[in-house]
Amino acid sequence: MRVAISTGGGDAPGLNAVIRSVTLCATRRGWEVIGIRDGFNGLMFPDQYIEGSGAFRLERHMVRGIGYLGGTVLGSTNRGNPCRFPVEQPDGTFVYEDRTDHLVSLFRKAGIDALITIGGDGSLSIGQRLYEAGLRVIGVPKTIDNDLDKTTVSFGFDTAVHVATESIDRVFTTATSHSRVFVVEVMGRYAGWIALNSGVAAGAHAILIPEIPYRLEPVAAMIKRREARGAHFAIVVVAEGAMPKDGHRSVVGQAADQAERLGGIGELVAQELTALTGKEARTVVLGHLLRGGTPTAQDRLLGTRFGAAAVRALDEGLDGVMVALNEPRVDYVPLVEAIGSMRTVPLDCDTLMAARDVGISFGDGA
Repeated sequence: MRVAISTGGGDAPGLNAVIRSVTLCATRRGWEVIGIRDGFNGLMFPDQYIEGSGAFRLERHMVRGIGYLGGTVLGSTNRGNPCRFPVEQPDGTFVYEDRTDHLVSLFRKAGIDALITIGGDGSLSIGQRLYEAGLRVIGVPKTIDNDLDKTTVSFGFDTAVHVATESIDRVFTTATSHSRVFVVEVMGRYAGWIALNSGVAAGAHAILIPEIPYRLEPVAAMIKRREARGAHFAIVVVAEGAMPKDGHRSVVGQAADQAERLGGIGELVAQELTALTGKEARTVVLGHLLRGGTPTAQDRLLGTRFGAAAVRALDEGLDGVMVALNEPRVDYVPLVEAIGSMRTVPLDCDTLMAARDVGISFGDGA
């Protein structure tokens, strides 16, 4: 069998562990593994790569020791969706072409029997379209946001929470030294998992997440109560997708072929808290720091498990499925179900309830 691997969308710690696992597991079965660069660009635009290296054979020695590396050795992209490919017109507008069948023909031409696509909801949606067009596809869930349904966790999330927690810990020392309010903005898009877990772990005093539209008056009241009892600082963690009650999310831009770019909510919250409390509030935006660096042991382990499970799925004759963690097992779920809904923080989540019990504000109380 000739199996291709692609990594699409935002990078996440643990991607290289998946690539290594797929390569080792497949080559042990006598299969050939083809790495596709930058999502599907390596196949669609081979002239952009030196000597046709847009798609190349992955050998055992090429994945040796890459499990601890962040990012992806194959490269990634969140532009140029082949199912809705943007083509700029002379007047600067765009029309969108469905190049799904063309991409499948390129897989056929390259002699590729199956694709293991590693990505979030966008990449897995493309994988579903390729499956419907006749290509054999296995999906591997990847997102630091932990917002993919049908898997209890995705790799990259643990590292993101670890980095966010450590960063908030460091902000604590400056906040206490200068008696300031610090607002720490974290990634997560429309799900609050990173903000919730890192905020609770680091002992934040308020956490604002997309699932709970907030008012800042309760947060300001909490800060004033702390001030009255001699605690002259506060830490507020805000997810990039959080939004005020009766308001809207903070969006910084949107390219023609991309989802909206969230950001700026941290600065808005800091400005309003300064006005409400009279205390200086500073903003720290962690942003892409959460995507980079060495993956935790848990993300390396999960990436290895997912890669091995994807190869087993092909060996067992499965098709059009995504590997999914359901401890202690890795199961298989239909791709179409995996991309059907987003996994957000439920309001009866035990972590959220524990946060309320220890006095963390979510901006929805008095």
